[in-house]
Amino acid sequence: MRYAEKEVHLSKDKVLQPVHLLIACLNEKTGVLGEISMKANIDKSLMKNRIIELRKTQNQNITESDFFNIAVTVEVIEVFRTAIHYMEKYNQVYLNEGHLLKALITTEVMDSFLTDENKEIILALGTNSRDMITHLGKYTFPKVDSPLIRRANSKDENNIVNFVDKNFSKEWSQTIRTAFLLDDPSIYIAYDNYKEIIGFAAFDIYKNRKCYFGPMGVTKSYRIKGIGYALLHHCLKDMKEIGYEYAVIGGAGPIEFYEKACNAVVIPSM
Repeated sequence: MRYAEKEVHLSKDKVLQPVHLLIACLNEKTGVLGEISMKANIDKSLMKNRIIELRKTQNQNITESDFFNIAVTVEVIEVFRTAIHYMEKYNQVYLNEGHLLKALITTEVMDSFLTDENKEIILALGTNSRDMITHLGKYTFPKVDSPLIRRANSKDENNIVNFVDKNFSKEWSQTIRTAFLLDDPSIYIAYDNYKEIIGFAAFDIYKNRKCYFGPMGVTKSYRIKGIGYALLHHCLKDMKEIGYEYAVIGGAGPIEFYEKACNAVVIPSM
């Protein structure tokens, strides 16, 4: 968002438009945005020229936003309203780049700037869950020990399966159920102060894939309290002790959490 404002100032414009948000995304050279920038082959100079053309021929409806320090078009407000809708739809608590990219495409404000092929690339790479990888060999683990997080045992099966089924999906609950066929299922559970389950994380249980972290889930009201961060590192520490040099994080979403939490990077698509 700050880079979008900078782009407006560099172009000597006075009003932030949705396309400035996309240009700011394409200027990012790392992670998913960097991958989109490489594979979509979008000419930003042409986009900037198109901004000038449209400004000369169209009347802009201008307003203000608490998100920005400069004036914005009403389309920017609509993009963020739509992005927040996607955030809430996916039961998430942080607005991320995936929500923004999807809103830019689905609100059709980019139709005069992007080809259909480029829109498909942006949606495929930037708005879907992606596999990630984090290296464990020299990883320094934070202290996350808590009496409210422990490894699951056979007596936990029904409680954790019911929790996952109720709060997440039947696919995940079946994965957890299958894991309890093992002698020592690699599942961690987090509790609140009333001994109610509020989160879980697992590894080496999804389709019997080794070095594979996931699934993991925390109830929405506890997602900003570090529970997921602690569960993740309990699992990663066990994986390193097994001897794994890396961990694959399957279908990561939101991607930004794992980038910050354990230096994970997106596995590029072929």
